[in-house]
Amino acid sequence: MTTFVRNQWYVAAYGHEIGRELFGRTILGESIVFYRAESGEVVALADRCVHRRFPLSESRLDGDTIVCGYHGFTYDRAGTCVFVPGQKRIPRTARVKAYDVVEQDSFVWVWIGDGPPEVSPPRAPWLADPAYTTVCGMEPLAARYELLVDNLLDLSHETYLHGGYIGTPEVAETPITTEVDEDAGVIYVSRRMADAACPPFYAKSTGIEGRITRWQDIEYHPPCLYLLHSRIAPAGVLPREDGTDPDGFHVEVVYAITPETEHSTHDFWAVARDFALEDQGVSDFLAENNRTVVLQDVVALNVLEQVIATEPAGYQELSINIDTGGLAARRILKRMAAT
Repeated sequence: MTTFVRNQWYVAAYGHEIGRELFGRTILGESIVFYRAESGEVVALADRCVHRRFPLSESRLDGDTIVCGYHGFTYDRAGTCVFVPGQKRIPRTARVKAYDVVEQDSFVWVWIGDGPPEVSPPRAPWLADPAYTTVCGMEPLAARYELLVDNLLDLSHETYLHGGYIGTPEVAETPITTEVDEDAGVIYVSRRMADAACPPFYAKSTGIEGRITRWQDIEYHPPCLYLLHSRIAPAGVLPREDGTDPDGFHVEVVYAITPETEHSTHDFWAVARDFALEDQGVSDFLAENNRTVVLQDVVALNVLEQVIATEPAGYQELSINIDTGGLAARRILKRMAAT
């Protein structure tokens, strides 16, 4: 059974998704309506009128207020009802929940929890850095979010599930190193391949021919943000002793893992690169191919969700070395959910 981690920031949308049209999205089972105020700030309110439960996302904006499309109850940016039909007195309880929102690194983050935010959202600065060009998207996943966490922390599946795109034999063959920062609650999983085949995803985007040095350094910030720092260079080409790396190609792959319900997930993905910044052809290629890879994961995890739903009680799965990061994530998520 899925256990949500509350009192945390979650990505609700990309900034470009939210404008002056009402936008509804469910996060951790909570239906929320978003819109941009006339000042440009993002507003987030509970997506249900207090009167007869009509979704505010199916209503209309009047300036910075939402007018319920059923009976006209009207709410300001703080969720306070400022008008009810047929009477001047507004009931004291006529208000909807207002959510704290932060717009950062192209994401709109929403605080899901009781009371004010306790921490700041984690960062993915490449997504808003002019030194990088980014493609992005979101795919709905009909599976619990923990399955996506497992998937992303064990990239050996690239060899088998994503062959012809990003997978090569070396990914599964290369041992990983795993470190867990218990105090910060961050998991690091690294796989560094000194001499690997160059998958089409990188060969066609970088122009590298032949074999490559390929680094995959994962940084997972439970529960919501996954960062994959990828370095690609011709085989044998390493960063310089002074730390600069002019001969390497760097790709920052970002996933925001946002539970929708106990058995569905918003799978936000973004790919930022520090090369071919103005080449639209490279952007189109990476966007199409990464979406294909994400959809391959979606198909596999949707199947796995159905298998789990029908498996007998007490079934025990087998874990091996490549699962070290995923098992650490499970432990930390369980601890976070219990606090």
